[in-house]
Amino acid sequence: MSPYSSGTSTALEIFNQHNAEAPNLEPAFHRMAQMEPNLDHDVSWFLLPSYWAKMVVALISFLCFANSYDGDFVFDDSEAIINNKDLRAETPLGDLWYHDFWGSKLSSNTSHKSYRPLTVLTFRINYLFAGGFYPVGFHVINIILHCTISVLMVDVFSILLGGLQFSNKGRRLNLAPKSSLLAALLFAVHPVHTECVAGIVGRADLLCALFFLLSFLGYCKAFKENKEGHTFSLFWVLVSVVLGAIAMLCKEQGITILGLNAVFDALVINKINLLELIRKLLYKDKSLESAGLLRKGLLFRIALLMCGGAGILYIRWRIMGTGPPAFTEVDNPASFADSLFVRAINYNYYYSLNAWLLLCPWWLCFDWSMGCIPLIKSVSDWRIIALAALWFCLIGLICQALCSEDSHKRRILTLGLGFLIIPFLPASNLFFRVGFVVAERVIYLPSIGYCILFTYGFSLLSKQAKKKKILAVAVLGILLINVMRCALRSSQWRSEEQLFRSALSVCPLNAKVHYNVGKNLADKGNQSAAIKYYREAVRPDFAAAWMNLGIVQNSLRRFEEAEQSYWTAIKHRKKYPDCYYNLGRLYADLNRHIDALNAWRNATVLKPEHSLAWNNMIILLDNTGNLAQAEAVGREALELIPNDHSLMFSLANVLGKSQKYKESEALFLKAIKANPNAASYHGNLAVLYHRWGNLDLAKKHYEVSLKLDPMAPGTKENYNLLRRKLEQLQKKGGV
Repeated sequence: MSPYSSGTSTALEIFNQHNAEAPNLEPAFHRMAQMEPNLDHDVSWFLLPSYWAKMVVALISFLCFANSYDGDFVFDDSEAIINNKDLRAETPLGDLWYHDFWGSKLSSNTSHKSYRPLTVLTFRINYLFAGGFYPVGFHVINIILHCTISVLMVDVFSILLGGLQFSNKGRRLNLAPKSSLLAALLFAVHPVHTECVAGIVGRADLLCALFFLLSFLGYCKAFKENKEGHTFSLFWVLVSVVLGAIAMLCKEQGITILGLNAVFDALVINKINLLELIRKLLYKDKSLESAGLLRKGLLFRIALLMCGGAGILYIRWRIMGTGPPAFTEVDNPASFADSLFVRAINYNYYYSLNAWLLLCPWWLCFDWSMGCIPLIKSVSDWRIIALAALWFCLIGLICQALCSEDSHKRRILTLGLGFLIIPFLPASNLFFRVGFVVAERVIYLPSIGYCILFTYGFSLLSKQAKKKKILAVAVLGILLINVMRCALRSSQWRSEEQLFRSALSVCPLNAKVHYNVGKNLADKGNQSAAIKYYREAVRPDFAAAWMNLGIVQNSLRRFEEAEQSYWTAIKHRKKYPDCYYNLGRLYADLNRHIDALNAWRNATVLKPEHSLAWNNMIILLDNTGNLAQAEAVGREALELIPNDHSLMFSLANVLGKSQKYKESEALFLKAIKANPNAASYHGNLAVLYHRWGNLDLAKKHYEVSLKLDPMAPGTKENYNLLRRKLEQLQKKGGV
């Protein structure tokens, strides 16, 4: 007699049609985790062979986000990619291991401590292959990654929903082909994933998810019975730990896969009843062997996972340092609240918003901070209802997951809740403060748990429904709506103007939204319109908005207002090097040279690698005749930023005026080697040779400069002077 129930045998017959290996089914399987009644039995959905199911998922996931392939660099892409020196060839590869995601040193006080070197490495490869900052290649890789992840989801969901079994030939069996296809489609077309796919910085979440899933599948492979008859493979357990480490090096959430592997091992491989185990522990029952705790090497594997996780975290801690990341109150106001009650109630409200984005991903926004979600400060706030609803649902699911007599239901609900909650923990504010309120990107992985719970709920409804086709059509309608929403949202991520304006209706109170709309207008030269949005943005004491308001006011020659805006920005963010830099520029325009130098000095104290501030100090001192002081500042700057060609150029000019021709020449040549296409570098080196009396080399570099930039100011006049002098010398020589 078959050890499988009638529901399971139905699944075996379906599977046999597409994966025929033996005419007799019973001897074709060995048990790794005995299956309960099969989920597919009650699901009214499409049944496709595994290959075709994956092709359908890949195609639909591609269609959802294909229109983002030619989008621009938007929002955080500027800082993470365009302004990130770690992408450039002149930056040593080894530096990636000591810098954060944005290219800052992890030891810096301004670092966000987001340690994702492998993600940055892929950006660097993109940049090198494209030959510059061309966004198409970056976007194409993101789309391919999401399609690949969605295809892997078919295998992952087949295990999570159908259990883990292998044939006698070692092939893993898909015992829930319909359910796994539905869950994978739900994942592939979820609109909340748009930020990760259409926003290039979402690469971190995509790479993390890829290695997260590979770690899980590797862990599952550890239980394929080998020829020696061992119950698990130590090699594949260790591989899963390594893949978990790689996932974490792409984004911090990746480490959570080790905890989920342990949960899967306990529930699916060892079939532990959590409630029974808790009771035995509480009553100090010594028969834990019967509860499955010590069976099949579970404790040994969990110990391996824990040691691996602890080792990974320790190494990361040593690299990034012990200091926490620096965030401001406007980034995450709840975390700065004095009252524990206010913090707790708002954190839970944020969780409910994340849950709502999974259930109804219609109102999407690139940023949810800075006034978008006002704090809940009392229980009379009507938004408390959202918290109550969230915990009512969670407690209900947890009770069913623990107490249900149906082991099949217990397993699926526990796995669904595990994949929903555990990957979200690093973003929960429970262990450390995070720099956001709600972020759509962080629910890329938790959406796996949502898809499990949705699919299980659909199977329960299908079981009860008399007209199952109507229910299937309704789910198909949800998928189609999500596809259209993904396409619409992807188009909004194609440009900053569309992205920022789309947020105005979703988060009208968000200062960052108004700030970015204003900045976009200012970049296009519409200064008057930009001021309107900047003034809206400064309501919650948003330092960057105050600074940019000052920049616009300065460009409109409203100098007093600009100065006041800059100082207001510094008041709200004491350590603000860019604002000190812009304040210095304002003072330089007003000929307040001492104030300008002090402002730029403050910028370099706060950010020693602030090349623009150093350069402006050198140039101002040079222009005012303080050559000795300019030389000292230039040498100090090059000690801190030895490979900055603009600093070499500025110091070379100063040394040339001080008649230190040999040293000046060496710096000019070094700057030209680093940036050979800078016309001014060749032009000023030509001037040096001209003064020095090396006329042939002066002529050569004047010609190179004019070839690079025929309109280079002063170069043509100097070149003509040189030619006349050479002609005069030739005439004298002829005489």
